[in-house]
Amino acid sequence: MTPDRIPHCVPNWIDGDQSLAASGDVFTKLSPHSGAALYTVTRSQSDDVKDAVEVATRAQPAWAALTPVQRGEVLYEVTEALHQQREDMAAVVALETGMSFSSALGETAAAVAQGRFMAGEGRRFYGRTTTSAVINKTAMTIRQPLGVAGLIIAANTPIANLAWKVFPALICGNTAVLKAAEDTPASAWLFGKIAHHAGLPAGVLNIVQGNGEEAGAPLVDDSNVAVISFTGSTVVGKRIAATAGQRLARVSLELGGKNPLVVCDDADLDNALHWVLQAAFSNAGQRCAAASRVIVFDSIYATFRDRLVESARQLRVGPADDDDFGPVINERQLNSMLSAIQHAQQAGAAILTGGERLTDAAHANGFYLAPTILENATPDAEISTAELFGPVTCLYRVGDFSEALKLANHSPYGLTASIHTRSLHRAGVFTQNVQSGVAVVNGGTHGSEPHMPFGGLKQSGNGSREPGTEALDVYSALKNIYINIDPEQL
Repeated sequence: MTPDRIPHCVPNWIDGDQSLAASGDVFTKLSPHSGAALYTVTRSQSDDVKDAVEVATRAQPAWAALTPVQRGEVLYEVTEALHQQREDMAAVVALETGMSFSSALGETAAAVAQGRFMAGEGRRFYGRTTTSAVINKTAMTIRQPLGVAGLIIAANTPIANLAWKVFPALICGNTAVLKAAEDTPASAWLFGKIAHHAGLPAGVLNIVQGNGEEAGAPLVDDSNVAVISFTGSTVVGKRIAATAGQRLARVSLELGGKNPLVVCDDADLDNALHWVLQAAFSNAGQRCAAASRVIVFDSIYATFRDRLVESARQLRVGPADDDDFGPVINERQLNSMLSAIQHAQQAGAAILTGGERLTDAAHANGFYLAPTILENATPDAEISTAELFGPVTCLYRVGDFSEALKLANHSPYGLTASIHTRSLHRAGVFTQNVQSGVAVVNGGTHGSEPHMPFGGLKQSGNGSREPGTEALDVYSALKNIYINIDPEQL
């Protein structure tokens, strides 16, 4: 899909129709690659969100009345339509995020995989049947929908993030109102168009554009929204939890990470180097699962550091398929990272490479940060404890495995972690004892699959898990059913 096929003003999808905000207000979406204006976006307010929730509320009983198998068949058609239009979707994702087309195509494939998996859950919508302590009595559980789901996504991997929430919410019999990320409005708009034309009933999925305070907050506040699922910063997640908690709405929070990748003295250094580069810098480091803390044994520290710095300097930065990563999503994010790097230097950290905005002719107008590696930051320094969400990582030197594990766990976050070692014993102890929701051996800190649960500990979330079958626990309620049999009535 070319930019001229995207509406000049990206609209909402409410009740199967495209619509602009009642106020008529808009904001401008800029290209992360060039800084140029791409299009305007309708700027929804509380009244627009209320309309979307009311539509979703009316549509929910009929959607829930379908069997899970029937809902799965509808979602399968939506998924196959997304697969058929994957190149159009990837083009929009690349345009909005600045990632390469091939990377955006990979993100779209991940969304398709998620849709196919969740559509299949319609035939595996399991409860359980069990025994009772009472004679002539059976017990069972079934899943039932909650009502309207409010879904708020991040812009880093927009179509994959959307799929992680929309498909499990809908297969459970809920209808949904999705608040699109401000920086990726057209990706959500195009998905709404695909879903509508593929036969998703009007009102089952409604998409509102706008910023967090004006469109996201009213969605969280609405008493008709039974469950809120949010992916984003810990600061915003805490506010959502506090607000939704006042009315006892269910909340799923997938928040930040400051993820450790440990390189032991027995590691395959070529493999470790490959995965550090991927986990720290792919998608411009804009992953909640990015490797932002690289913990290296002292005996190999100098060798590994020098190889990593040299490799990072060779990375190609730009939006093309042969580039290694592109720009960050907006100038505000870029300036925030530059400020964090400056503060880290003032606190004693040393920049080994990068640390500056790219200003040559090919990058000057875009939001490009050079791949950045620092060392000598203390474990409690701001750059060691705050998520940056960019192509920035820090190196830490440790003496042995025990010190490495201790430092890996010395974080307010607990999302993902990785260890590189040839020792089965080290791998086993690390994966059992690292404080994270995901633990990886000899790989990156990123790359979770659609059939597996994803989420973290501590400041990385509230304990919920998406996607995987565990996502069904977010979007459905369990009901116990007891059946008593009277043998005299046989």
